[in-house]
Amino acid sequence: MLAGVSGIDIVIMVIAADEGIMPQTREHFEILQLLNIKRGLIALTKSDLVDEEWLSMIKEDVKEEFKGTFLENAPIHAVSSKTKVGLDALIKDVDKLTEEIDAKDTQGHFRLPVDRVFSVSGFGTIVTGTVISGMIKEGENVEIYPSKEVSKVRGIEVHDKSVKIAEAGQRCAINIANVKTSAVKRGDVIAAANLMEPSLMIDCKLYYLKSASRPLENRQRVRLYHGTSEIICRVVILDKEELNQGEEAYVQLRLEKPLTAQRNDRFVIRSYSPMYTIGGGSIIDPSAKKAKRFDKKYLEELKVKESGKTENIIENNVKKLSDQYPKASDILKALGKNEEQIGEKLQLLVDENKIVRFDTGDKAVYVHKEYIDNKVNSMCELLERFHKENPLKWGISKEEIKNKVFKGIKQKIYDEMLDLFVKDNKISIHGSFISLEGFTIKYTKEQENTRHNIIKAFKAAKFSPPKYSELEEKQEDKKSFKMIFDSLLDEGIIVKVSEDCLFLKEDYDKVKEIIVNFINTNGSLTLAQLRDELNTSRKYAMALIEHFDGIKLTKRVDDKRVLY
Repeated sequence: MLAGVSGIDIVIMVIAADEGIMPQTREHFEILQLLNIKRGLIALTKSDLVDEEWLSMIKEDVKEEFKGTFLENAPIHAVSSKTKVGLDALIKDVDKLTEEIDAKDTQGHFRLPVDRVFSVSGFGTIVTGTVISGMIKEGENVEIYPSKEVSKVRGIEVHDKSVKIAEAGQRCAINIANVKTSAVKRGDVIAAANLMEPSLMIDCKLYYLKSASRPLENRQRVRLYHGTSEIICRVVILDKEELNQGEEAYVQLRLEKPLTAQRNDRFVIRSYSPMYTIGGGSIIDPSAKKAKRFDKKYLEELKVKESGKTENIIENNVKKLSDQYPKASDILKALGKNEEQIGEKLQLLVDENKIVRFDTGDKAVYVHKEYIDNKVNSMCELLERFHKENPLKWGISKEEIKNKVFKGIKQKIYDEMLDLFVKDNKISIHGSFISLEGFTIKYTKEQENTRHNIIKAFKAAKFSPPKYSELEEKQEDKKSFKMIFDSLLDEGIIVKVSEDCLFLKEDYDKVKEIIVNFINTNGSLTLAQLRDELNTSRKYAMALIEHFDGIKLTKRVDDKRVLY
């Protein structure tokens, strides 16, 4: 009954007129209420076995039993399968109710909980079930959850007739390609590919039945029924010590097998042993993270998710996933609900400056503004400390900032994020270095003199520049000298060609120009020719030519260089 009832809209509550309301009737009705079924009628069967007085008494009992429920004003039909009395009126009322039910969600994502799996010779694996949302077309790809095996729809039947499309509300059989019957089982879900994420934990709002024999204890083992699946789990009560009969609570169900669900799906729980229905409710987060009991922040997040305001829930999920730089498809999975206009709703949050969109060239990613603000603050604190300790350096390299503050980020998103921070006047970028906006290197008079003398020494030496060690040994304050020299490297005024070979940028550029012009005129260049052109030693010529080979300006052919 639990597996079949999840896909229905209207219930006929069957009560035998000669027996009246039985314990199983009450349990069935409790399940219907827990699954939020809203319409139905009542059939008193075997009415030919009782007299009018007894029948009248049973009707009064039934009215009293269902008072205050969705069946309170439901039509009561006394029927007999033997004499056919009352059947026409019953069918007429069923037809009337079918016109009043809400339209099915045919525009959402396709989902079908599997209730049977079998093989047909010549066709292969067939799965049957009720389509609970969306539609499926012949030839479309589907995914089997929780195994996440992808398949293709080879054929569809609805009530024994071959069709091209099946949609929400219909019972159907689907022939799926390249999947063994052993790979699918009752309780699995056939759905649109890349739609959901199986989980071993789900957050829920649970109503505990008044008819339960004793309070529900934290971590009590129970049986979970969702769609056509039955899974053993433990109930972690998040906001109460224990749950008394007739009470509601936020709970986390920790499952022994993965479940594939969506937000707002209904479920039922039964006691582990002996088995009887004790409660049920709705799923708030179908892919939850392990929660601590009585965690105020976590409970507030559950309230927001339960509220049903999609924009708030989407924003909350973006906030939760920001460190993973999620795409719309990732957010949709975390949302755990059919949401066809996810792109539009994300854009609305972008327009409201609650989230930020980064275009990666593949698919856009979305990051919460709070996450970005936290990252900016971390980066600025890091830079502030660095500037205090290194007043003559332009800042921290982009790569170092990326590794320390933005671990796991893709380069393109990182570049876009840095552009955003520059635009917001948070940082400045100097080549490969990042500094706080407004930071400048300020030299003392003595430092300015040292800086001038370093540049002067390089200019005088031209293509036979001094070694760092030669300049350093003449300095009294070697620490200050190193800071000044490093700042010249950071600014690009001095270029490092090799560990022991540094050139003034203007001389470095001149060497590049000489090499290009010489090769263009003569076709190639030897090491000796470069040495002579620069009027320098073989050591410097070798360092330069190997450097330009390394940056692919030139390449070696035998003992000559040509342009790359």
